[in-house]
Amino acid sequence: MNSVKTKTILVVDDEPRLTNLIKSYLAQEGFKVVTAENGEAALEIVEKSSPALVILDIMMPVMDGFEFLQEFRKKYSTPVICLTAKVQEEDQLKGFGLGADDYVTKPFRPRMLMARVHAVLHRAGHSKPIADTLIAADITLDRENRFVRVGEKFIDLTPSEFDILAGLMSAPGKVFSRLELLDIVQGVRYSGYERTIDLHIKNLRGKIEVDPHNPDYIETVYGAGYRFKRGT
Repeated sequence: MNSVKTKTILVVDDEPRLTNLIKSYLAQEGFKVVTAENGEAALEIVEKSSPALVILDIMMPVMDGFEFLQEFRKKYSTPVICLTAKVQEEDQLKGFGLGADDYVTKPFRPRMLMARVHAVLHRAGHSKPIADTLIAADITLDRENRFVRVGEKFIDLTPSEFDILAGLMSAPGKVFSRLELLDIVQGVRYSGYERTIDLHIKNLRGKIEVDPHNPDYIETVYGAGYRFKRGT
């Protein structure tokens, strides 16, 4: 396992004071930091630096955070924490729908952001799993090496999508409520983010199902939550 000191974090924000503050705190935590002032520049930097995590402002010139996230998720499953002054639920849901892994609203305490950074990286593959490999139907999920294969095809999932799938596959037939899945993803049950589970499920189905509208694997149990179909 690589040391935290080898990990690069990309901070994308057009406010130099805030960027320098975040960079300072990340450096104290032992991370290497690269920065960009807008989404367009960030996409170019990603190709060169291969960051372990992206901290992404939403409101930026040239290419905003939502536009960046939409392009970024076409190629990368790297975790993303969104920063925004937008507090409306619909804005946050839009970010999660585009593949964000966490959301931090401005203003925020730097130490709180650092805690979120470590939590997201921990979920992205730095914890020792109880069971290394899960197999159900023709899906193989390797928790230690963080990969998913459907048949012979490897699927790129975000950390949140991976953890949700792992939770569902760990107990085929069991109905997981949205709060239970949120607990798996974030390690805390915060009902304000409960609707984000529906968006993660939608994105996950889009990647693993032949027909996301008629899923073979992840079943909606109306009024209750979701389950991985037993015997699929």
